[in-house]
Amino acid sequence: MFDKKPKSYTDLLGKTNRIVEGTIIKGNILSHADFRLDGDLVGNFQSEGKIVIGPAGSVKGDIVCKNADIEGKFEGKIQVAEILNIKAKASIHGEVVCGKLSVEPGAEFSATCIMKTNQKGTVSNEPTEEKTAE
Repeated sequence: MFDKKPKSYTDLLGKTNRIVEGTIIKGNILSHADFRLDGDLVGNFQSEGKIVIGPAGSVKGDIVCKNADIEGKFEGKIQVAEILNIKAKASIHGEVVCGKLSVEPGAEFSATCIMKTNQKGTVSNEPTEEKTAE
C-alpha cells in the first residue's frame, strides 16, 4: 500500500563527517551532511547541515551552514542560517551573520555581528539587528 524507499547504508549509520585532531586540510570542503572538525582547516567550508568545531579545531576561512557550534578557533566570515552557539573556550575573529546567536561567558568574540531573520532555512538579505562586540 505504501511504497517505502529502503534507507541507504549511510542513512542507517548517520551522516556526520569527522576530521580528527592533528589533521590539517588546505582547501575547500563542501558537505551535504553534518560535520565535526577537531583538526585544522585553512579554506572555506559549506554545508547544508551543522558544523561543530571542537576544542582542538580551528578554521581560517569562510563558513556557510545551517547551524554551528564553535568551541575552538575561527577566523574569517561565518554565515549561519539558524543558530550559532559559541562555547566558553571559543575564539572568534572576523565577521558573523546568523539567525540566532548564543555566546557563553568566557568566549573570545572579536567580530562584527549581523543578525538576520530566517526564511526557510536560508540567510535572508534583510538585517533586523546589528551588534558589534570587541
